[in-house]
Amino acid sequence: MVYDAFTTGLSFFLALWFRFDCQISSIPQFILNGYKHTIIFQVLLTIVVFLLLRLYTSIWKFASFYEFVRTAFGCIGINVVYTVFVSFLYGRMPITYFLFGSIFQFFFVICVRFMYRAILLLRNVKKSNSGRIKNVLIYGAGNAGRVLARDIIRSGNGRDAVIGFIDDDESLWKRSFDGIEVLGGREDIMSVVDKYDVQKIYVALPSVAKSELKEILSICSETKCEVFNLPGIQQLCSGQIRVTDFKEVKIEDLLGRDPIKVNNSEIGEFLEGKKVLITGAGGSIGSELSRQVAKNNPSQLILFDVYENGVYDIQLELKRRYPFLNLVVLIGSVRDSRRMFQIFNDYKPQIVYHAAAHKHVPLMEASPSEAIKNNAIGTYKTAFAAMLFCAERFVLISPDKAVNPTNIMGASKRLCEMIIQSFDAKVKAGDASSIPQLFTHNCGDDFNQEKIAERLKYAHTEFVAVRFGNVLGLNGSVVPIFKKQIENGGPVTVTHPDIIRYFMTIPEAVSLVLQAGTYAKGGEIFVLDMGEPVKIDTLARNLIRLSGYVPDVDIKVEYTGLRPGEKLYEEKLMAEEGMKKTDNDLIYIGSPIDFNHEEFIDGLEALMNAAYENNDSIKEYVAKIVTTYKVR
Repeated sequence: MVYDAFTTGLSFFLALWFRFDCQISSIPQFILNGYKHTIIFQVLLTIVVFLLLRLYTSIWKFASFYEFVRTAFGCIGINVVYTVFVSFLYGRMPITYFLFGSIFQFFFVICVRFMYRAILLLRNVKKSNSGRIKNVLIYGAGNAGRVLARDIIRSGNGRDAVIGFIDDDESLWKRSFDGIEVLGGREDIMSVVDKYDVQKIYVALPSVAKSELKEILSICSETKCEVFNLPGIQQLCSGQIRVTDFKEVKIEDLLGRDPIKVNNSEIGEFLEGKKVLITGAGGSIGSELSRQVAKNNPSQLILFDVYENGVYDIQLELKRRYPFLNLVVLIGSVRDSRRMFQIFNDYKPQIVYHAAAHKHVPLMEASPSEAIKNNAIGTYKTAFAAMLFCAERFVLISPDKAVNPTNIMGASKRLCEMIIQSFDAKVKAGDASSIPQLFTHNCGDDFNQEKIAERLKYAHTEFVAVRFGNVLGLNGSVVPIFKKQIENGGPVTVTHPDIIRYFMTIPEAVSLVLQAGTYAKGGEIFVLDMGEPVKIDTLARNLIRLSGYVPDVDIKVEYTGLRPGEKLYEEKLMAEEGMKKTDNDLIYIGSPIDFNHEEFIDGLEALMNAAYENNDSIKEYVAKIVTTYKVR
């Protein structure tokens, strides 16, 4: 304020001095008196207007065009008022007095505000040449890239120096933006990195397709640079985020598939006001299911799990995020018929998402009976309770390992699919009362066979399955294992150099499950089009590069051989299953494979008894029922 007051008075005095040939003695006394008697008004008016325009709350370090415009309009308004004031209340003054006074005032006011930023820029350029910082390459010379470059320069952190842009638009090559040259296209990345000793690459391509982004990130990951991906152009351009908000490139960014899109309004209409039960709610899939269901305003959300720690964590999270949610958290096992009957009887859930399962292939190979007890028999008992207490829809979570299974885990999940298909066929035929209850203990007089058969006459539950591939970030999946191995200095272990898998993220998997629930008519197996499969060896090497290491130099990659029950590739559908499209281009329906539902259901009791006896031949029992399962 003091500076503005002083320079305002000085500006109009200089205007008089300039008007009268730079000779103070040449200024007429009556004009000099006019200046002395009115300049205090101009000074006070300037301070008041600048206060109203909040020019004294701006941070000069980030002075921008916005400050420039406010200052310009402020000075114009001030000087129009001053000219009218002097002309009407005092008398005539030279026109050049007002004209040059306004110009000098604007120059002094704007100069001090932007001079500080200019000094910072020059200082950062000097630091850039000092060799004490990391050289930065920006992929993308569009709006996002240029905003990013300015943000790095003006941040003044002394750590990053932008040495150039990379852009695939050849018309931009060799041109400069803010003094930063476009050095070439994607094929020039490796040479530019070597030539300029680049340590960081920022990818500023917010609107590029996923498939193209995958190719770009793959090239960047071949360098030894840290690679960061732009969160979003709108946030960057609006100043909501800064360079520090850039996220490091994650392995899922290299999958090259656009995120699955679901109809959120359909899901919301389906779930809103419903009672929803999620089994296995403390697991990776179950907890994400809980989050996405909770935001769709169910009348009640019931979380069920045998493992208390996981479900306790999601309980705390949902209570914090949705304080008014009617949330019930229960502990128990899906293998316990009495507990399942009690829960369905007490809470009457309308929608059931069955995510509870044993899913670790090597562990289940060593304990095959547990896979049958928990996965197959647990699904049977949960589905039976849902049908008995008239749940509207039952959605089973199933892996692609259920297709032509080579391990007991996959075979047990194929059994689960066959169970829900048999149940659905029985319900549609009005023959649900013929489905026997499997139990290892008596459920009491309230649930004897006669009463159960009577209630099942009114069963109307729709049963469906949702099948998808490997989920990134899932407990026990390859990426967390690889990350731990890299943190420990290696080696990174891959079972086979040619092994491939389909991948998706946890939120995508859960979105598919919820969308399938809205499409279900009963008996379907929904399948996600997960794009091209990914070689696990490539995945491991990319993850090593993204961690800043060179594969087989800094971190060794070792091949350990296929584990028991593991196959080189996973299938999404069996050959017999046809593919039908849904309203979502990435979701398909596999037509049910015909099998004798009566024989299948009759054989389950013997299978259950063998499992609870921990029979050494349990795999052979399963192979007789699941004909696509080949025991190894």
